Amino acid sequence: MTALLRYQTALLLGSHRWLPPVILYAVWLTIGVRGDSPILDSFGYAAGGLLPVAVWLTRICVTNEPPAARNCAAAAAGPERAHLAAVLTAAGAALVLAVVGVVVVMLLTDPRSNDLRVAVPVLPAAAAGLLTALTCLLMGVAIGALSNWPVLRSTALGVPASLTAAVLLLVLGASPANAALSGMVTGSVHGTVLTPWLPLAATLLIAAAATATACALTSRRS
Repeated sequence: MTALLRYQTALLLGSHRWLPPVILYAVWLTIGVRGDSPILDSFGYAAGGLLPVAVWLTRICVTNEPPAARNCAAAAAGPERAHLAAVLTAAGAALVLAVVGVVVVMLLTDPRSNDLRVAVPVLPAAAAGLLTALTCLLMGVAIGALSNWPVLRSTALGVPASLTAAVLLLVLGASPANAALSGMVTGSVHGTVLTPWLPLAATLLIAAAATATACALTSRRS
């Protein structure tokens, strides 16, 4: 698996297709993270922008190889393992962005509640912010795994499906991503750090199930 991850990482970096989602996330942070922004609100903002970026990165990684190269990797390591490596590479790239977002928020924002009356402890807030970002990026990876090859083989269907799912999961109250983001917003009002353990656990299960489904279909549709 280590060799497959190195291979997929080299493909991602060499393709330069990672540049648009990375630039998008940088612009997102530049617009919304300011010196006078409450820290918990800003962690939620940074995490929310990560969900569509993770969807995009997953699409890049699972469609990066030409069919012939994908077939060679599948023959050498097994189609399920080869596809899993692509999904894990996308998750790893999104995780790097999540850490960058957390550091930017820690350095630039105001560690107080919305009304500026309650001090917010920075390190616990950063831990909660990172877990919120993980919740959003895993949800993005799940969407990306289910809206691209081998689950959906049509770009005309997969791209709008992934965009629609990303928007819905950010705004619907039943979504773990929405629950994690709402916890950050609520915590910012009161100056209380709310760690999103339950949303993260739910998203881990969803992402694992989505990835397992995509990997299982890979061997059938290769």
